[in-house]
Amino acid sequence: MRKKKEHHEEHMDETWLIPYSDMLVLLLALFIVMFAMSKVDQEKMKAAGQSFNEVFAGSNGVLEGTGTEAAGDMESGEASQDEALTNAQTEEQRMTEIKKKIDEEIAKEGYSDKVKAELNSDGLEIAIQDIVLFNSGDAEVVGGVSPLLLKISDMIKNLDNEIKVVGHTDNVPISNSKYRSNWDLSSMRAVNVMNFMVSAGGVHANKVTVQAYAEYKPKYDNSTEDGRAKNRRVEISIVRKYPSGK
Repeated sequence: MRKKKEHHEEHMDETWLIPYSDMLVLLLALFIVMFAMSKVDQEKMKAAGQSFNEVFAGSNGVLEGTGTEAAGDMESGEASQDEALTNAQTEEQRMTEIKKKIDEEIAKEGYSDKVKAELNSDGLEIAIQDIVLFNSGDAEVVGGVSPLLLKISDMIKNLDNEIKVVGHTDNVPISNSKYRSNWDLSSMRAVNVMNFMVSAGGVHANKVTVQAYAEYKPKYDNSTEDGRAKNRRVEISIVRKYPSGK
């Protein structure tokens, strides 16, 4: 007797319904967020974030506070820019006032042709020719210039800025019992001016740095006597902390 052929009924796999329903929930949450973002209303954004977090319970609050935090970051950035601008303006005003006072002292002491104060993008720079500060070929600060250096020191000692003291020479070689080269001379002149400003002028030592360039950073033409005289200088620079548009 022929056995009847067994037919196995095939059942459709319905497990796909579960991820499909999850996808619908995700789409619903996405539409809620998009709707909230289309309105300039922080309360709606916050509500959308809360709805999204409820959908994804247990997901550590992905959007919690999103709207308010974004607004807070924007406000913080604007406040920082305003503060930086205010600081730059305050610094510019302070340096302008100091330059004015230094110009008055320079004129009073009769050094207008040998001492120059300049306000530029780097800060306030006071250039003093060597003839005012030193004897020829020497690096010891002469006594006659003490009042001017003391007044400059007093004007800048309370500033919260870096102060650079930089030595320069002309291109005429020097070699004597004290100094082997213009490097030695320019560095010792800068060091001695710095020491005077710290020990006698009250400038804080941790604010001061010293540099020396010998003849390698001329501002004037070394082929003329007047140019060489102007290149033999010590610069006292008050360095800006905040950028300037100059």
